[in-house]
Order: sequence, then structure tokens, then C-alpha cells
Amino acid sequence: MSDAYHGEEGPVLARGPAGQDVLRLALLSFAAVIAVALAVAFFLDAGRQAAETQSAEAPNVTAPEPPAAEPLALARGTIEKEIAHDAPDYAVFFARLQSALPSQYDAILDDFAKESLDGKDVRNVDSLLSQAVREVRVSNGILAAKADGPALARIFDVQLAMMQALAATDAKLCVDFLYGGASEAFFTFSATHRPLVADMAIAGLDAIVSGRTNGIQRDPPGDADFSQLSSAMKAQGVNDAEVAAILDGKQPNPPIPDARMCAVGQIYLKTLASLPEQARLRIYALAVSLMARS
Repeated sequence: MSDAYHGEEGPVLARGPAGQDVLRLALLSFAAVIAVALAVAFFLDAGRQAAETQSAEAPNVTAPEPPAAEPLALARGTIEKEIAHDAPDYAVFFARLQSALPSQYDAILDDFAKESLDGKDVRNVDSLLSQAVREVRVSNGILAAKADGPALARIFDVQLAMMQALAATDAKLCVDFLYGGASEAFFTFSATHRPLVADMAIAGLDAIVSGRTNGIQRDPPGDADFSQLSSAMKAQGVNDAEVAAILDGKQPNPPIPDARMCAVGQIYLKTLASLPEQARLRIYALAVSLMARS
């Protein structure tokens, strides 16, 4: 968004035609949608970041020669068996990935096998899923924006389910997820909620498959879409300060308690899901396309 800048009152659009107040609201709402969408990527990347930190602390060594085909195949087979045994929920995702994007599946599993042969510990299945989801999102995620309505909506339905699970565990983690925060606590949570994490991964993959098949082109959301979202949130009991907190990240003084902010985030996703179909899908598609480019 090269035409945007930050003024004294927060992010605003560069000067242009009339209706700037509505456009500013659109931009702020836009930011909140992106924050929720990016939370999935941050959440799944938590373990990968920890692994990369450990790797960076290790002594530098000359890159080894590519492993021979037979050891690579054996290492890959071992990893596939470990995933199936230790995390059957994740195995469903990998099976779908193999069916939908076989070349990428092979590349991802070969990378895992090479890491194993290089001496890296690849037994952490949560980290393996994180890496796989990231690779798929970067290479094919833009297709999800062209998915049919049910597949696109499923991504956000699972995000809401994740927020609800986090709310029952730790309201602060719920708020961190809403704003796209990442921490080691998220990684710990994922290890104890693998079915839900797998659902998120599968929802994204299914949307990619649907987008590749359907190729639906949608107009970007307009001023009226975002204005309607804000009004609908207020109709659900969200006050002006809470709307500002979730749409532009501004916390009042004193700040909104985590439990309430977590509840507001859930109202936000539920309200977005209740918008008229075309407005809702326009916002969903835009959020997913930006997540793929992040």
C-alpha cells in the first residue's frame, strides 16, 4: 500500500476524492482482517522460529554434498512413518497435500529428509507441519482467494474456533492471536491442540485446491462493505473504544481487559461472517490474498 502514510490520528489514505473518512475506516478495518489472517501464519511459525534460532547458534560448517538417493528415500520414509504414528491429524493434511500438490509434497518431504541426514532433529511434528504450511502458503496461497464461498469461509470459521479454544485456555493468548502475535506459548498450545491446528492447515489447502479449480475473480471490498461491518459490530454491543481497538489497534487508557478484548475479537469474526455474502467474500478474499503475499 504505497499510497498510505501514518498521520497523527493513525493510518490514513493519501489525499484523494471525497469520502476520506469512509476510506480511512476501510483501511483500518482492512488492517484488522489482515491481522487475524496473519495470526494463523505466525501461530504455525512459532516452532519453526525456535528451531531456526537453535540452528543459527550452531557453528558454521561447509554445506555437505547432496545425499544419495537411497539414504534420502530411507530418511523420508522414516519421517512419513513418524508423522503418521505421532500425529495422525497432521498426517491427514500431508496426505491431502500429496494428492493435491504432489510435486510440492515431494519437495517438502525431501527437504525434511535432507535436514535429517544433515544431523538436524526432525522429530518435532509440530515444527514439520509449520514448515509445510508456510511453504504451501508462500507458493500457492494466492489461489485461495479464488476459492468458492464455502472453502473461503472455512478458513475464517476455523480461525474463530481457534480463538474460542484459546479463550478457554488463556485470554492473553487469544488476544495475541487476534493481533498476529507469536510466542513459545503458541507453540506449546499447538502441541496440545493438534486436531484444531490440522483443521487450520487443511482449510487453507482446501481453499487453494478450490481456487485452482474455480478461479473466481472478486472485486475488492468497497467503502460500504467496511462501513457495514463497523455498524454491525456496534449493533452487537461493541462500543466505540472497542471498535477502535480492534480496527486500528488503539487501546484506551485504561486498556481493555484481555477477556473482553478476546470476546470482542470473536464478535468481530462472527459479525464478519454475518455480512451479506458478496461483501463478506470480498473481504475474505482480500485478506487471504494479502496473507499469501506476506
